[in-house]
Amino acid sequence: MEQAKPWYLSRTIWASLVAVAASLAAMLGIAVDDADAGALADRLAQAVAALAAIVAILGRIFARSRIE
Repeated sequence: MEQAKPWYLSRTIWASLVAVAASLAAMLGIAVDDADAGALADRLAQAVAALAAIVAILGRIFARSRIE
């Protein structure tokens, strides 16, 4: 691995967070199967990537200095 990325763009992190949430849900009696957890992790990763892109665009729009 030569390229770095922020932790919040990692699919592994999001899948792990969903696994923790699914385990907690199971402890509370809410059934979540693996397919639902996988789909949720993918959707969360996509949503975070989209949000990061929006923040980057807004950051450039509201920047006080120009890019050279």
